[in-house]
Amino acid sequence: MRKTVFANEEYYHIYNRGVDKREVFLDEEDFLRFLKNLREFNSKLIREAREVRSKFSELSSGAPELSSENLEPLVEIVAYCLNPNHYHLILKQNFEKGIEKFMHKLSTGYTNYFNKKYNRSGSLFQGRFKAIHIDSNEYLLHLSVYVNKNHFIHNYNSNGRSASTSLQAEWRYCSALDYLGKRNGKLCKKEIILDQFASKSELSSEKYAQFLNANADYFRDKKELERYLLE
Repeated sequence: MRKTVFANEEYYHIYNRGVDKREVFLDEEDFLRFLKNLREFNSKLIREAREVRSKFSELSSGAPELSSENLEPLVEIVAYCLNPNHYHLILKQNFEKGIEKFMHKLSTGYTNYFNKKYNRSGSLFQGRFKAIHIDSNEYLLHLSVYVNKNHFIHNYNSNGRSASTSLQAEWRYCSALDYLGKRNGKLCKKEIILDQFASKSELSSEKYAQFLNANADYFRDKKELERYLLE
């Protein structure tokens, strides 16, 4: 039985890895599919909305477009990182059982896609997703670094494989580029973090970059610390 009880308006670190430590993202299409699922499955009323649209289509050729952006999100996605054999998410729950419903749809949907594509069967992830309650703002800020720079902390190179050098290309499959103002993605609610770095003399993304880089080095050097090495 899960020990963590999810509460509305609270933040949680969600993570999981491939069964038997296997890789769960084998090519770019896999990474992009998981990101697409993060967006499309994050809706309280997605099934009901599809049914309404289907009925509308039977009566009119001008059925409205269904967009998850126009529906109520089950969670707020604060930050994310996908690595070859595991993922990290920071989520805030909006509705009762929102995280559980979202993660069930996400895990099931991606597993079905992966198994069909690679002609396999069975579980893809190592049991139920893991969850840690983020119980302070300080923890939230530092965990955003751990998630946004997780590829760096694990010493992956631009191809997602282990590298001995610390000079790595910017990892596309995480929210760091959005936080640093290098990409205008809409998937995560980065303002929850960046607004705390607002300054009249300096862009919040620039101030966060300083915080990000300083603490990422610390986490990589000290990644054995139990509080942050959660996978």
